[in-house]
Amino acid sequence: TTDTVIRLTWSQGADDGSSPVIDYTIYYDQASGNYIELEANVPTAYYQTTITLTPGSTYKFKVTARNSIGYSSESAEISILAAQDPDPPVSLQNVAI
Repeated sequence: TTDTVIRLTWSQGADDGSSPVIDYTIYYDQASGNYIELEANVPTAYYQTTITLTPGSTYKFKVTARNSIGYSSESAEISILAAQDPDPPVSLQNVAI
C-alpha cells in the first residue's frame, strides 16, 4: 500500500460451481460499517484501487466471484491501512564530540 494506492490479490475458491468464474466484484468499507461496491466485472484475481485514499485510514475489502449461475458468498474481509507519513524522530540530543 502507498498513500494513494492499495493493491489486492486473491485466489479462486476451491469449487467453481461446475462453471468457470467469469469475473469478480470488489466491495469496500472505510470505517463506516457499510460496504459499498467499488468495482464490478473485474476479470482477474487482481485489483488496484482508483479511490482517493486518506493516509492513515483503514479500509476493509471483500470480494465475490460470478459464474454463469450467479454470485458467490462474500470472501472474508481484509483490513488494510493506507500508508502515511512517519512520526517525527524523538529524543534529539546534543552530543559532545
